[in-house]
Amino acid sequence: MLEAISVLNLWRFLSLLCVLPLLLLAAACSDEPVNSPYERGAEAKNVLFTAFAQRSPKYLDPASSYSADETPFTYSIYEPLYGYEYLARPYVLRPRAASAVVEPVYLDEAGNTLPRDAPGESIAVSVYDIPLRPNILFQPHPAFARDANGEYSYWPIASEALEDAYSITDFPHTGTRELTAHDYVYAFRRLASPRVVSPIFGVLAEHVVGMREYGEHLRKIHADLASEGKEQAWLDLRQHGFEGVQALDDHTLRIKVIGKYPQFKYWLAMTFTAPIPWEADRFYHQPGMAEHDLSLNTWPVGTGPYMLTGSIQNRRHVLTRNPNFRGEPYPCRGEPGDEQAGLLTDCGKATPFIDQIVFSLEKESVPLMGKFLQGYYDVPEADDGSYGVAMRVAASDSAEKAALYQDRGLQLLTSTEAQIYYFGFNWLDPLVGQGDTPEQQEKNRKLRQAISIAFDWEQYVAIFLNGQGQVAHGPLPPNIPGYLPAPEGANQQVYKIEDGRVLRRPIEEARRLLAEAGFPEGRDANTGEPLILHFDSAGGMGSNATVDWMRRQLKKLNVELEVRATDYNRFQDKMRQGSAQMFMWGWVADYPDPENFLFLLYGPNAKAVHGGENASNYQNPAFDRLFEKMRFLDDGPEKEAVVREMVKIVQADMPWMFGYFPKSGGAYQAWVSNAKPTQMVRDTLQYLKIDPQLRAQSIEQWNRPVWWPVWLLLGLVLAGVYPAWRFAKQRERATALDTVTTIRERP
Repeated sequence: MLEAISVLNLWRFLSLLCVLPLLLLAAACSDEPVNSPYERGAEAKNVLFTAFAQRSPKYLDPASSYSADETPFTYSIYEPLYGYEYLARPYVLRPRAASAVVEPVYLDEAGNTLPRDAPGESIAVSVYDIPLRPNILFQPHPAFARDANGEYSYWPIASEALEDAYSITDFPHTGTRELTAHDYVYAFRRLASPRVVSPIFGVLAEHVVGMREYGEHLRKIHADLASEGKEQAWLDLRQHGFEGVQALDDHTLRIKVIGKYPQFKYWLAMTFTAPIPWEADRFYHQPGMAEHDLSLNTWPVGTGPYMLTGSIQNRRHVLTRNPNFRGEPYPCRGEPGDEQAGLLTDCGKATPFIDQIVFSLEKESVPLMGKFLQGYYDVPEADDGSYGVAMRVAASDSAEKAALYQDRGLQLLTSTEAQIYYFGFNWLDPLVGQGDTPEQQEKNRKLRQAISIAFDWEQYVAIFLNGQGQVAHGPLPPNIPGYLPAPEGANQQVYKIEDGRVLRRPIEEARRLLAEAGFPEGRDANTGEPLILHFDSAGGMGSNATVDWMRRQLKKLNVELEVRATDYNRFQDKMRQGSAQMFMWGWVADYPDPENFLFLLYGPNAKAVHGGENASNYQNPAFDRLFEKMRFLDDGPEKEAVVREMVKIVQADMPWMFGYFPKSGGAYQAWVSNAKPTQMVRDTLQYLKIDPQLRAQSIEQWNRPVWWPVWLLLGLVLAGVYPAWRFAKQRERATALDTVTTIRERP
């Protein structure tokens, strides 16, 4: 009898174990998505959801920030004096915190005013008097909080006020004040401080009057404080100034630039020069702040459209609309095609359009893309320009993905960026470089030309970039003043023009040039030895597909390619020493001016001789003279004419195979509007707009749970349990009968 009861209880237990989870799951069945990362109803709010794939932003202090993954935060929180018009191409500066983009006043050595057309060499100082917009307010922040007596609430801070404070939202009191020119002065002074990590100080110190000497002055002050054991004391930079940056009044900033440097205006569109209120610098410098991870790097203070309201390192960050932001009108002009693309629909409406932006960590690309395709992310990564390109490539390779992307209405937008990847010839090399005599120079030039014809960059872009790039005919990418599209701007050393079409010169012409260079059929005309060229690279490129492709290009000329691969440090040493023969290099523009590309070929910038960015060590006196003339010219037809003459010189000399301009772009859901990908314009988040209702409907449609397999499984389990239950019941009855019979039969 005991055995029968145990069997029965076991079957009951197993049946309950099998059925209970299914019953609970069935009870929970609804049409709500079961894998939504949002809180219930969040998808219907005016919030943009995006991701970051690596670490949290390291530097949100504008003096230190220089990484692309930080720019969605810094350019949304801070306001430099200038910015770029969101839609205009070529890029156009616009005032942000300034009320106008100003032209400088030129002075000679004696301080006398010079006319605007004065020769650049005669200009000793350029003076920029920049007016600020009135009534711009900083975001609410505890650094500005004051009590009823007008005293700062958190200066000096009480230890109990910091006890549970690990974010700005943990401080109950906040305040604000108006932005003034003094805040920009303070920001420039911080760039020179030895207490601040600033990658831009060296560049600006070359151009701003007295800034280098000011940096030395601050280092001495810091050293003196350290010798007194006061290295942790706050250094009030209001007490230490220099001539180059001054506030003429609360709404006028004066900057003095050494000589004439028209490109200086572009530095004022970068967040390096964004304003810093002295109150915030003092607030964060108090004891205990660093231990609670409270600093400008983690909790910035700005006047921009958004403010940081949530930050969990390496997990989640939240930008929320700055309640003190005045609102800026959405642009009303762009380039041809913008109106048809719907990019001018919101002309004149106040930005930002979105209330909040949530950044979540996604360490792996597969789950990130999965959630994007489910609609849970509106943009995969706000700072990454690779998604639009990658998904276009995927769609071209897979009809299934193409159909899915089209069905979801995904916007895969790309644009050619202000970047270049080029194949460099070392001008110091006796074989592919300049050469010592006029005869050798001409032979070397023909060798470079033959190689350039053989290298089919159209094929490279098709194979390695899946067409998401533009073959370069010169050093300037599109949307940079002086750029000329083909056929007018075609590199006629490598291409010919027939019936308006640009065609690569035939390989037979390259073989002829190779023979004229002294290497008929790829062999030295004097010794008969095969021509072997050397490609220097870093990171073990010797076996990859790119190098195999290079070898095939040279095989057309019967020329051998030897790869000299090494680690990056050794490669850098070879480049600094000028011992590499041929190499691949790239450049991303800091600002949209031809000077930012052409200086890569300016003789005094030669890497091996002067430590500059001219990696090819190219030297041409005519080019250098034009460069020195161009750098003093204001934007306009004269400057563009000089730039085009410079481009023709380097097309003829061929220190580079110009390679290609890469494309980048974003992927956006159908409910995101006003998207125009660019890596030059950084303050893009304030222009985006979303339709939360369409998002909620799409997420519900795309992620509606399919419950019939659960019901089927439940039925199968019940069908399997029922016979066992009947068997157990039968055993129970039989056992009961046996028990009764036994009792009756007892004497």
